[in-house]
Amino acid sequence: MKTTKLKIAALLAVVMTIGFSFTTLNKITIKGSDTMVILSQQWAEAYMKKHPGTTIQVTGGGSGVGLAALINGSTDIANSSRPIKPAELEKIKTKYKKNGIEIACAKDGLSVFLNKGNTVSELTMQQIGDIFSGKITNWKQVGGADAKIQLYGRESSSGTFEFFKEHVVKTDFSPACQTLPGTAAIVNAVKKDKYSIGYGGAAYAEGVKDCKVKKDAKSKGVLPTEATIKNKTYPISRYLYMYLKTKPTGETKAFIDWVLSPEGQKMIAAVGYFPVK
Repeated sequence: MKTTKLKIAALLAVVMTIGFSFTTLNKITIKGSDTMVILSQQWAEAYMKKHPGTTIQVTGGGSGVGLAALINGSTDIANSSRPIKPAELEKIKTKYKKNGIEIACAKDGLSVFLNKGNTVSELTMQQIGDIFSGKITNWKQVGGADAKIQLYGRESSSGTFEFFKEHVVKTDFSPACQTLPGTAAIVNAVKKDKYSIGYGGAAYAEGVKDCKVKKDAKSKGVLPTEATIKNKTYPISRYLYMYLKTKPTGETKAFIDWVLSPEGQKMIAAVGYFPVK
């Protein structure tokens, strides 16, 4: 009798171990870009409803934070609103003997936010760059009111910060630019400050107005819409990425395949971004 009980106890222990391992295998962690948090959370919620045995944890912190977590092994997927840097790729290759995997999962138009009370409604790429670098400091220099320009931007760990710096500012940001933790915070600040300007993912432009962006002085101002981003007439657009250390397998592969499927891509427009195709 005693032997039978011991056998049953041992069998239960094996079953519990298998169950624990199964649960662990079905947990996916995603970390990184604040721009992508809302979209990734919605993807995760929809996928978990279809697959109750899977848990997906999504956190932000910035693209650089997510990629650092991927390198040190504390996340399965790093969300990034900028392409991975060669130095980051090299760290992955050195540590894991793999080249890393890049997956473009959505498109984004990077908006320039203006207060609705600002009479300025369009700017050239050069003017935007000069404003954020500190060369232009008063709205009257670009046809607006005689008022000092208040700058709001992202922290340096943000992929949005790096993309905007590389493609628009093309030099260092003005020391007067106030950095805020996330695009939602920038939108909120611009909403309250008539003479401010900020930038961030188009999906967050609520309560402010998008600035029409002109490639140069002779060009027509263009707003970030699905059509202008698809036909590349809007000057500030980018891909949003998922990065992995190695080729995805198991539940992680199933989740990414679903994200890239028509069902997953259909959810992108509802959040304010655009499908990759």
